[in-house]
Amino acid sequence: MGHIQFLNCLPLYWGLARTGSLLDLDLTKDTPEKLSDLLVDGSLDIGPITCVEYLRHADELVVLPDIAVGSDGPVMSCVIVSKLPLDELTGRPVALGSTSRTSVRLAQLLLEERHGVRPEYFSCPPDLDAMLARADAAVLIGDPALRATLEARPDSGYLVHDLGEMWKEWTGLPFVFAVWAARREFVERRPELVAAVHRAFLESRDLSLAEAGRVAEHAARWEAFDAPVLERYFSQALDFSLGERQLAGIAEFARRVGHDSGFAPDVTIRLLAPAVAG
Repeated sequence: MGHIQFLNCLPLYWGLARTGSLLDLDLTKDTPEKLSDLLVDGSLDIGPITCVEYLRHADELVVLPDIAVGSDGPVMSCVIVSKLPLDELTGRPVALGSTSRTSVRLAQLLLEERHGVRPEYFSCPPDLDAMLARADAAVLIGDPALRATLEARPDSGYLVHDLGEMWKEWTGLPFVFAVWAARREFVERRPELVAAVHRAFLESRDLSLAEAGRVAEHAARWEAFDAPVLERYFSQALDFSLGERQLAGIAEFARRVGHDSGFAPDVTIRLLAPAVAG
């Protein structure tokens, strides 16, 4: 089972410890990009996978319904930090953080199709100071992006543009950054186990959101963010659901980027069947 080591996934895993389900799972912790690769190559049976990588391997995977990491507006932790107005980035260097292919592709889509610019992209580790030393803008996700959002000041010399907010304003839809999926052959071999893991994550998510204040206080003990900020992030910025509107958001993203991203623009999203989910 994969476990993304970002704060945005904490509510999905925090409740597992409370319910005791965590004891039955063998967790592999890593970045979204690396966990996606492990699920695709069969090293993991179930886990989170970035939206782009899921769409590239949709035939091999089954998505767990009603659980994801996304936003229906500002997400706070997937951003473009820019020293110039976005409309002025044509031909300018833009650093792409190397931890999530989905956020990178979304940022490129928004820059090129919404703002009509063609920057010069390069990939690098997600260190904002180092990125902006070499580039006029940087794409960040996860905790570094959340930090940039919260620490942005009028005198900082840069602007923070929220990818979730930009997508919502452009399309009117939520954006899904990662889904939870199981390998198709594993579902066929162990349907009861997949259903049990699915239920455990739904229960964990629901418990964590009901006790978002406690989750935030717990996280604030070791994170450089205070509890009220984290509670707002967990309960308002992040969207952990995967219903009709979220699926429509995935389909719209696929339609817009599929032609050059390694999957069909009309890719079929296979959900775990309700009968199997129990």
